[in-house]
Amino acid sequence: MKTKRLKKDKVNIVTLGCSKNLVDSEVMLTQLQGNNIDVSHEAQKDDANIVIVNTCGFIDNAKQESIDTILRYADAKQEGLVEKVFVTGCLSQRYRESLEKEIPEVDAWFGTMELPLLLRRFNADYKKDLVGERITTTANHFAYMKISEGCDRPCSFCAIPLMRGKHVSKPMEDLVKEAKTLAANGTKELLLIAQDSTYYGLDIYKKRNLAELLDRLADVEGIEWIRLHYAFPSGFPEDVLDVIAARENICNYIDMPLQSGSTKMLKLMRRGITREKTEILIDKIKQKVPNIAIRTTLIAGHPGETALEHEETLGFVEKMQFDRLGVFTYSHEEQTHAFNMEDNVPEEEKEARAQEIMELQQDISLQHNKSLIGKELKVLIDRKEGSYFVGRTEYDSPEVDNEVLLPTDDYVRIGDFVRAKINDATEFDLFGSVNFK
Repeated sequence: MKTKRLKKDKVNIVTLGCSKNLVDSEVMLTQLQGNNIDVSHEAQKDDANIVIVNTCGFIDNAKQESIDTILRYADAKQEGLVEKVFVTGCLSQRYRESLEKEIPEVDAWFGTMELPLLLRRFNADYKKDLVGERITTTANHFAYMKISEGCDRPCSFCAIPLMRGKHVSKPMEDLVKEAKTLAANGTKELLLIAQDSTYYGLDIYKKRNLAELLDRLADVEGIEWIRLHYAFPSGFPEDVLDVIAARENICNYIDMPLQSGSTKMLKLMRRGITREKTEILIDKIKQKVPNIAIRTTLIAGHPGETALEHEETLGFVEKMQFDRLGVFTYSHEEQTHAFNMEDNVPEEEKEARAQEIMELQQDISLQHNKSLIGKELKVLIDRKEGSYFVGRTEYDSPEVDNEVLLPTDDYVRIGDFVRAKINDATEFDLFGSVNFK
């Protein structure tokens, strides 16, 4: 006979996938705490009796990681180590019906927009007075800010619209209020994220309004860096460049996923732009903001890509000299436009092409970094690791870009900005010393 549970529930939220998912988990955390529920994010101690897994469903590797994590907690439930397992996020949104049958140990499945339903499982209400407030799980000095949800783009390879729906911008007033709250709690750097940040405002203001949003966020006292991510190249609002150039606390940095350097592939990918127009745009960005760092991502092995198109992309990378670059191998996703095409590039070839692009970028990155030796840069200190304080320049986003390593003899505080002289460089790291003058 089971005894009645007297101990208070303890909840652990486990987040998989991108920074947009992390923001969703932070909102969930805030709402649960606002309802007086004992909840942690990625708890070190494994003592929660309820686990919420916030899943990613973007590409094969991410989906597998999500499934493996769900199964691990399903096993823990069978072993009596946890009492309930809830699953939310993109994978749950997209594959709920089949997952319910395959993993019956999960107590409930929720989609990407069903936080109020999840809260009801805890007899909790969605508190509208907490909208704009968020308990951050990153280092206290930086926070991601999601400026919109969903996407209206028709990219051939992407299942995001299936999981996140159509583009919906957040009202500017709400975002400014959120920025003020974050700044009051110690946030110094805002990282603006969306599925497509350049689409911001089209739905509610009937125009691309990212420039005005940046300008208003730059007015928020205490915010020293604003960083722009996920800017779509087709239809890019060029007034954004004027704001970046004019405002000192907007980083000279833009993350613009380009996906390919071949016009043929860009057409097959349904990106709405050619290589030639892309090059013109990048040149314009560099002219208007001369010191800007451009980060991009590419896809290797999309259906229809031959050795010729791959060579075109290599030539594009060599010509454009991107400051930061990442590569994904193509993942054949159901219900996407490209799923109707033959996935005709073998996995080994996809990996080989991705590796070739990254080797080229490694050389480019090394030359960029070496050019900084002897220069003094503003660095934000993120953490202490071994015998170094680890920080970033305005040209680097957390987790994906270069880092600056400073000896712990140069004592600084995490979350502080310092001036650092660069003394040495490798492909993806800078080594420096603090200038205390």
